[in-house]
Order: sequence, then C-alpha cells, then structure tokens
Amino acid sequence: MTGHDVVVVGAGAGGAACAWGLASAGLSVLLLDAGPEFSPTDYPSHRPDWERIESPDKPGSRGIHAFAPMQKLSPAHDHLRSWNHISGLMVEGDARRGVAYQHVRGIGGSTLHFDAESHRLLPAAMTMRSQFGVGADWPFPYAELEPYYITAETLSGVAGAADPARPRSAPYPLEPHAPGYASRLLTERTRHLGRTWRPNPLAILSRAYDGRPGCNYCAQCNRGCPRRDKGSVDVTYVPKAIATGRCRVLSGAEVTGLSAGPDNRIRALTYRDSAGQTHEVKTRCVVVAAGAIETPRLLLLSAGPHAAGGVANEQGLVGRNLLETLHWTTCALHPESLGTHRGLPSDIICWDFNAPDAIPGVVGGCRFAPVTASMLLTGPVSYATRVVEGWGRSHREKMQASFGNAIAIGAIGESLPDPGTYVDLAPDLTDPHGLPAARIHSHLDDMAIGRIEFMAAECRRMVAAMGAGAPFEEFGAYDMFSSTHVFGTARMGTDPATSVVNAHGRAHHCKNLFISDASVFPSSGGGEAPSLTIQALALRTARAIRDAAARREI
Repeated sequence: MTGHDVVVVGAGAGGAACAWGLASAGLSVLLLDAGPEFSPTDYPSHRPDWERIESPDKPGSRGIHAFAPMQKLSPAHDHLRSWNHISGLMVEGDARRGVAYQHVRGIGGSTLHFDAESHRLLPAAMTMRSQFGVGADWPFPYAELEPYYITAETLSGVAGAADPARPRSAPYPLEPHAPGYASRLLTERTRHLGRTWRPNPLAILSRAYDGRPGCNYCAQCNRGCPRRDKGSVDVTYVPKAIATGRCRVLSGAEVTGLSAGPDNRIRALTYRDSAGQTHEVKTRCVVVAAGAIETPRLLLLSAGPHAAGGVANEQGLVGRNLLETLHWTTCALHPESLGTHRGLPSDIICWDFNAPDAIPGVVGGCRFAPVTASMLLTGPVSYATRVVEGWGRSHREKMQASFGNAIAIGAIGESLPDPGTYVDLAPDLTDPHGLPAARIHSHLDDMAIGRIEFMAAECRRMVAAMGAGAPFEEFGAYDMFSSTHVFGTARMGTDPATSVVNAHGRAHHCKNLFISDASVFPSSGGGEAPSLTIQALALRTARAIRDAAARREI
C-alpha cells in the first residue's frame, strides 16, 4: 500500500490530533489503530448490566502486558496499604504488585475512558532539572506551547475558568460547570484547612457546542459517553480529519514493525488487519502515537539490521524514564444525602500543592479532587459489594439509607524517573501474533513514597472535615501499579545522549520518524491530567512535519 504522505500509528489523543493537524495542512494521512471503532450504542449506560462494565470494552480493545517482580513492602508503611472494609487487603503478601495499565485500544484510545480533565501543565513543572535538580527539563518554554493549548481547547470544547498560575492568551471556549452539592460542601468544609478549590477544566460541554449537546450529568464519563458531549477524540479530531478528505482511518490494524533503512529513515511499516492479513505500507513519514507503554514496545520490536537495539534506540533510552501514576484515594460515607451517584466525576480541583516545591520535604507536587464517580461508586452494585456489609432486610435498609452518600477524595502526584522503572519486552508473554508483550518495571523510591504519604494524609483530613464517617475503602500506588497516566519512555530533549526525540517529537537518528504521545514528556507535572498537553504537543508536531515536508526533508 502506498500513496500517503504520513502514516500515524494510534488514534488516541496524540495520534488523532496529529492526524487532524497534518490533514488540515494539506498532507495525506493514513491513521491506523489496533483496536475497534466505537459507536454510542457500544457504551453500557442503557443496558441493565451497565454497572458491570467499567469502561469501553469490545473485542480487541484491550492490549496485554506483563509486570516484572516489584519491591518488597515495609511494615512501616502499612498505613498506605490498599484495602476495603468488606474484602480486606487489595494486595496480598509483602510485595508491591502490578494490577493494571488502564489503556483502551480503538479509535479514540484512552480518551474513550477518561474523565475529560483538560489541564495545562504548570510552567514550573517544565523545568524540574534546572530548578530542582531532578528529572529533565522540557526543551522549550510553556509560552511556546500555549497557542497549541488554545487550539486543543477549542477543538475539544473545554469548559473552564482562568487560572493565573497557567497564563493564557484567550478565554476557554465554554464557561465552567457549576459545582454539585457535594463539591460545594467540600469547598465549605475544608476552608478552615486552608484549601482552595477551582472549577476543574473539562472537555465536557457545559452547553451545546460544535454540533454536540451539553452534558446531562449522568456521571458515567469513564464508561464512555453515548451523547457525545464528552470531547473524546473520536468525536472531535477524527471526524474533522476525515472531513478534510485527506485522512483515511483504519481500525483493527495492529502495527507489528517498522523497517529502518541504511539511511536512518523508516522505509515501511507492517500491520495486521482484523482478518489476520499482513500488509506493508511505504511512506515518507511515520508518527508513532501508541502510548507510553506500546510506543516503546513497537520501537523495540522493530530491531533489525539497521536498528540493532530497536528503532530510535541508539543510546538504549527507549522504554527508560517511565513515569507512572502516583495516586491515593480515600472513600467514606457521609451522613447526609449528597447525590454523588450523579453529576461530573471531578467538577472542582485543588491545586494548593501542585508546585514542585509545595510539599514539605519532597520534590514534586500533587493535586486533589472529588473522584466518587471516577471510583465507580455510582450504582447499587458498587454499594452492595464495596460499601454496605450484610445480607437480607438489614442490608437492603442500609443500602437505602446510604445510596448516593459515598464520597471519595483522590490525589495524583508527580512521578520522577527511577532506574528501576522502565518498559522492555516480556521474555515469556506474547500477543496473539506471537510477538513479545510489553513488560512494565516499577520501583518507588523514598521520595515517591513520601509524596504518597502526604497525599493520603491530606485526603483523610478532607474526608474527615466534610463530616464523613471512617473510611470504608482506601487505595493507592504504594502497594500496586495501577496507572492511567504514564509518560516518558521516549523522552524529548536537545541532547541525543539523554533523549530519544527532539523538541518537535522527531527522532534524533531517524529523520522521518516522529513520536506524538506522552512517551515524549520529560516530566509528568504535579498531578495534571495529560490529555490536553498530548494534544497540544501533537498539533505542534504536525506543524513541524508540515514544515519539514515543505523543505523536502521528509
């Protein structure tokens, strides 16, 4: 197959945004994704078993991955173990365990599952090495990314309010959502703790916009949005890219390798379609946007005569510098009827400790938000299995008295590079095509554990300040790897000795290869959700490809 200027691998936030940017600039694009297409009827909200389905799920929408053995747990940190008052410890034994990489394959990628938080990075989080001596700096300043943030917010339909810590050149396209009752109570009851809360910027429509309806506040964002009011990329960038007439989209097309030539260029790629047939695609330019686990896997799988250690892996950095989701959540029952089974997953956010130096004794910040819906505490099954003990009439009465009263306060913090945290190829697990799966290694150092400890203490303080009872469930990253936000495995930078791609996502040693996902992040930020930044970077990368094509460099 030939005839495309650029082939984009992965139709999630980075791939879809890049495909739109390229097609809008006049380049012909082939957008491939290993997973299926989704339609509104694929989401479970209308089904009687809706609560049994945690996120968009169709054949082919789940990848496989392995976990390497992880570190021992210390009795000194037993207060950071994950537990539920009915089922007990979530991680048995004395070692940390790999639980999940929360990733969706398909047209839309993990934006099908996300809660639509649309955060800009705090500028200080982009200079972690020069200011704080850890991690790596971004190779360009916040101001250079800011115009692309504006475009991404406009295309996604972000509702938000200005934040002086994150300068902007234009207002959000939509006004912020009004906070729900539980969030208003949280704001009021934590004021004496010095906590400040702001509207959470969300790619969820607060009114009709761009041919899509406003949100109905059903609280099922991470199960997929059948109304299309959530700005997942399958309802924003993808149809706009197709509408240019220059973008072809193929689902069920799993790319299995990139072929590098002797001239430091990708000559072709191969993919297998849903029928099991293998195809070769020759192209002038390849953009890999498969996510921070699958992108390094593909590059490592592509080892060959002209890429001995894998494509773009001349310095052995592909897969290194993995940054994971450091998180904590405390869940409790409130005596009042709060209606937390409906609304938005996280309508307000606390940035008080977001700055890299905001937490005493550690480097790297964090954020807090109400996350009751994100924790799937929105239906009777979750209450019956996680919240209320017992059986029979007593159980039914407790259910009636407690339903809608659960509150969960969650935190996400900075993740810094660790030599023990990286991605490689699994020696003993293969995918359906017989190719090695990605293997995730994870190690938390003392500073990471200190960050989790701070987040747990603050979540508990806030839950208590709201007037809730003792927690019925708590969980976090101390004893389990369960990540939605992963970054850094093909880091960007100016020095080929310490980075995989340059400031525009272009591989240092493979001149027609670009990477357009969170793999390129030099730092994770202090809890910011990455989707908006991925989109902004992808738009910037598309501009660089357009300019390189105009100069006949690709």
